[in-house]
Amino acid sequence: MLNIILLGLVSFFSDISSEMVYPLIPLYLTSAFGATPVLVGIIEGIAESIASLLKVYSGYISDKYKRKKILAFGGYSTGIIYKIALLIASSWTGILFARVIDRIGKGIRTAPRDVLVCESADTNKMGKAFGIHKALDMAGSALGILIAFFLLSQAEGNLDYKTLFTISIIPAAIGLVILMFVKEKKELREVKEREPFWRNVKNLDVNLKLYLAVTFIFTLGNSSNAFLILRGKSLGLTDANVILLYFIYNVSAALFSVPFGHLSDKYGRKKILVSGYITFALVYVGFAFVSNAEVLVILFIIYGLYTAMTAGVERALVSEISPVNLKGTMLGLQATIVGIALLPASVIAGLLWNVFGPQAPFVFGAGLSLFAAGMLIFLMNRNSKQHGQI
Repeated sequence: MLNIILLGLVSFFSDISSEMVYPLIPLYLTSAFGATPVLVGIIEGIAESIASLLKVYSGYISDKYKRKKILAFGGYSTGIIYKIALLIASSWTGILFARVIDRIGKGIRTAPRDVLVCESADTNKMGKAFGIHKALDMAGSALGILIAFFLLSQAEGNLDYKTLFTISIIPAAIGLVILMFVKEKKELREVKEREPFWRNVKNLDVNLKLYLAVTFIFTLGNSSNAFLILRGKSLGLTDANVILLYFIYNVSAALFSVPFGHLSDKYGRKKILVSGYITFALVYVGFAFVSNAEVLVILFIIYGLYTAMTAGVERALVSEISPVNLKGTMLGLQATIVGIALLPASVIAGLLWNVFGPQAPFVFGAGLSLFAAGMLIFLMNRNSKQHGQI
């Protein structure tokens, strides 16, 4: 349990640093460089997709050489490089370069970190373990956003973005220090040649292959959260108020991640994931047709519930139905699929917004989410080779 809490604290401080900056990026792009929603979507999509291939490779390396902690450390350390790149950026291309650096770091650290969580958890409490990690992760996000909100409020529209970028380096460094105290499970580190996993993909659990397909389809409609921020702006909210809404979302996700992780241990991953996808669809319909700030607050709270239902639970599911010697690879592959899908998802969302208005990308996302939920309901858990909490 101590290991899980330490890993959660690493994510807590890393996300304070990241979320002090992330919700400001679309505002910074539009105010400083005149970027359109399409350009914001392209920048986010390219950054995610370029880095996404590293996620499966990082997972493969952690499985092969059993060096999970050092990979995670390398990934988290790029958070500092990212902020430095933002400081020296003088155009939207510089912001794109900085975002790619940030996503590369996430690509390197995600799979080995998740394997460390998996190895530190009791087999019958996997959902709770990932829920604890996600709760601390989202709590850090919430605190980072709150800091950004107060700075925006005090700046009264004249925020020095680069000062905030500099301050955000501090919590990133604290997270790296905490990571040094994480204990890694002692395993034999093999360096012999291993057959690539894709040559035996037909032997993978049918539920694992299905869920990877579901992940791709769902993500095509789940574009960058930058569009939620832009949606708030389209309703006339100030930058500070939009950031406060994003804070509310993160608090909601942090509060409910552990309970939903525990429920997935008790009632099965599939039920919670389906509930999460349906919740996402309802929230996106709400984002499409919302017309006042009061309703927007409720939508951001429920959006946090969706994140709590899915983020930790899907990792627990993938961990359980993956081959023992490929857990890191499969966790990385799932994250890679998400990253690959985010490029077309963000571009499609931006184009729909520009051509049909701000409602269109949210209606599209709601439809794909319901389709993904239907796939889980009617196809998952048939002819399974492994028996977990599905």
